[in-house]
Amino acid sequence: MSAYTVAATPQAREAGAVASAVASLPETFGPATQDREADVAVITGEAGWTTEAVRAIESGSRGIMVVDPVPEETTQLADAARAAGAAVVLDLHWASNPALVGESGNPDARDAVRGGLGTASLMDSVATAAPGTDVRRLLARHLAAVLAVSGPLNGAEVLRSSATGYTVSAHLANGAPFTAQGLLTAARPAGVDIHLYTADGGVAVRVPEPDAAWPADVRATGAHGELLLPTLYESAHRAAWRRLKNHLSAGTLPADLAGFARLTDLYATLAAT
Repeated sequence: MSAYTVAATPQAREAGAVASAVASLPETFGPATQDREADVAVITGEAGWTTEAVRAIESGSRGIMVVDPVPEETTQLADAARAAGAAVVLDLHWASNPALVGESGNPDARDAVRGGLGTASLMDSVATAAPGTDVRRLLARHLAAVLAVSGPLNGAEVLRSSATGYTVSAHLANGAPFTAQGLLTAARPAGVDIHLYTADGGVAVRVPEPDAAWPADVRATGAHGELLLPTLYESAHRAAWRRLKNHLSAGTLPADLAGFARLTDLYATLAAT
């Protein structure tokens, strides 16, 4: 018997591949029956998702999974989650990939990138999505992935924005330039690439779409030569569910909302430029 029951809206089931993710953790999660409230509520991250999440917590949900959230103010939700002891996990499109920020103590992209920031000369990043994708949604996904590994970005501004993409500039903590480009095209696979260039090499990160367990590719180059970090065959969706499982089992609260607040602040800064 599953430890926690799950209820998802139709939109959330599709956007977050909920059925397959839950099925991969059968001893932890299972579908809710109609005669009882679900332990875990799954919602999509469209505008107003924080209000919907608060309602789910007030209805008794012990866990909240939010799929691909757009930037929103999270203070009220964080307060409600803390008061109720509810675990809120954000299933971020690329940033939830386990190769970016791991939990097992193994080397990850964040370690590799932040370890090279002191001698960084440039970081650039390109995010690609299919034509018709909301450019603002792509930018939010893109920034979430970058912030997961880079830490703060300073002096961010939008240099170009159109129906087919954008260009953003900023500076890393050591003052080195950062550029980000978003492209809507079918000419290259959807995903995000992050490159850090340092005095003796750098780091290259490639994160695929989250719908299958295609692994991210993380390579660090330095005086030691090139090192390929562990290849993890787990989708971003499943990694988010596994984190929720760990927090529910331990009775701890994730730091997702605090991290997302940094994304919301950066997004607001760019919207004002």
